[in-house]
Amino acid sequence: MEFTKSLIKGKLIKRYKRFFVDIKLNKEIVTAHCPNTGSMKGLLDEGNEVFLLKHDDPKRKLKYGLEIIKTRKNLVGVNTHMANKIVNHGLINNLIKELEDNDIISPEVFFNKETRFDFLIEKGKQKSFIEVKNVTLFREDKTAEFPDAITSRGSKHLLTLIDAIKKGYKSYLIFLVQIQKMEYFKIAKDIDAEYYKNYLIAKKAGVNFLAYRCNISTKKIYIDKKIKILDE
Repeated sequence: MEFTKSLIKGKLIKRYKRFFVDIKLNKEIVTAHCPNTGSMKGLLDEGNEVFLLKHDDPKRKLKYGLEIIKTRKNLVGVNTHMANKIVNHGLINNLIKELEDNDIISPEVFFNKETRFDFLIEKGKQKSFIEVKNVTLFREDKTAEFPDAITSRGSKHLLTLIDAIKKGYKSYLIFLVQIQKMEYFKIAKDIDAEYYKNYLIAKKAGVNFLAYRCNISTKKIYIDKKIKILDE
């Protein structure tokens, strides 16, 4: 996934009301849109280097959008709307080895009235649902973690992926690690013990869990490498 234009470098001042970040660009302070409603734990230190995308749409109230934060020498992609685009690119270009050579890739498909999964893929007669979780938390040098806050919605998705298996589908959950240099992934059970419990239940029930790291630069972000999931 290539950015439509060059990103602009600035310094983070603060984030507020979830959707707004104040950024210092040269001697000017601008308010940019924050396309991430999560806690963004560990990313929001004042003075962190950030990269913004400038939008030309005159209807937009905010002319800049936050795309990348640099923290502890690592670039982190924080635009959650990019996650499904990155995975879609990965599926089309066979960058996810467990999910190669699909006949049909359908985004945003309803499983039931309450739940829509990110992708439904078809290969021969086998249909598989895929849920994508964007990962931006790392508290150790080479280990990414999810979630960064309690997520009852995330737990619901795990249990619904089990229901999909019972109805003949394969189920996959991809932890998309938008953080440079990560080699491992684990569930942050100290942050959400319930999610960890449901993760173990889902794993036992046959849900396939994958963690893939992205290659991140100010020009593009794409799936780069599978990383190991640590259960403990």
